[in-house]
Amino acid sequence: MPSESSRPVVIASQLDPAVNALLRAHPSQPTLIDVPSERPWEVASGADVLLVRPGPLWLGHGRSAAPAGWPGRLKWIFSATTGVDFYPRWMITGETQMCCARGVASEEIAEYVIAAILAQAKDLDAIRARSLADWQPKTLGRVQGSTVGIVGLGSIGTAVAKRALALGARVIAVRRRPLPSPIAGVQLYESVVDLVEESDHIVLALPATDLTYYLFDAKLLASVKPTAHLINVARGTVLDQTALMNALDEDELAYATLDVTEPEPLPDGHPIYSHPKVRLTPHVASIHPTINEALYEKISHNLERYLRGEPLQERVDPVAGY
Repeated sequence: MPSESSRPVVIASQLDPAVNALLRAHPSQPTLIDVPSERPWEVASGADVLLVRPGPLWLGHGRSAAPAGWPGRLKWIFSATTGVDFYPRWMITGETQMCCARGVASEEIAEYVIAAILAQAKDLDAIRARSLADWQPKTLGRVQGSTVGIVGLGSIGTAVAKRALALGARVIAVRRRPLPSPIAGVQLYESVVDLVEESDHIVLALPATDLTYYLFDAKLLASVKPTAHLINVARGTVLDQTALMNALDEDELAYATLDVTEPEPLPDGHPIYSHPKVRLTPHVASIHPTINEALYEKISHNLERYLRGEPLQERVDPVAGY
């Protein structure tokens, strides 16, 4: 760890220029350098800290061996996303401590989920009156009294639960770790099958790991209510999209809201784009007007801990993979 008399910290950043500008103005006056676009790992030889974001070059080296010289002089890697499944395994081994942006956009993603739930319950587009002939009474759905099932009760799942409870919904959840619920009013289930059997809205907010790959497959989707609404704000890999399309086509599931897919983006002409029972958005739930400031605050807080030689926060568990 650096001492007070050491040289300025060298930070290699792939982040937005607005975040980099804020970091340059940090009281510790770090030195920021660019990251090679074609071989970003080579910056390890000249930087203490690496700020990364997902990209095809990282993803393309998911299971390859670490490049020669890695991790160089790197002491700390920060991912601008909560999930770290985009990055090669050799980045997450624990040899160099890795932290993530957990919590930076949890509230915004939770708002997206609630918006999707309300859109499905009220279906405002369908009831919009465009002429006198449309002026007909229609029965609307309701969120109050419905059951919202959350798979993954981390920062995003917890933020969703708080909002769903405030709307009068019953909230049930499953989580990997055998811990009590972080908020009162959420009933924890041990089985995801039991959860989906009772849920009107199923929210996927779990990390993408080897254990969660295609967790929602044809067998699990067969257990959902035919009136259920599935919302995926996790990763595309936790859901078998072919099984999802089949479930929708066979009326075994009423609707799906997807902010993530596998791959991203989906190729042009993919049937999900035009499916009448799918609301697809281009992985935007986490984007909000102050995202750069929020990222800076997260990085700055850990930078100060790093300079003091203190343990960093939001560490990625190399065994669990998140």
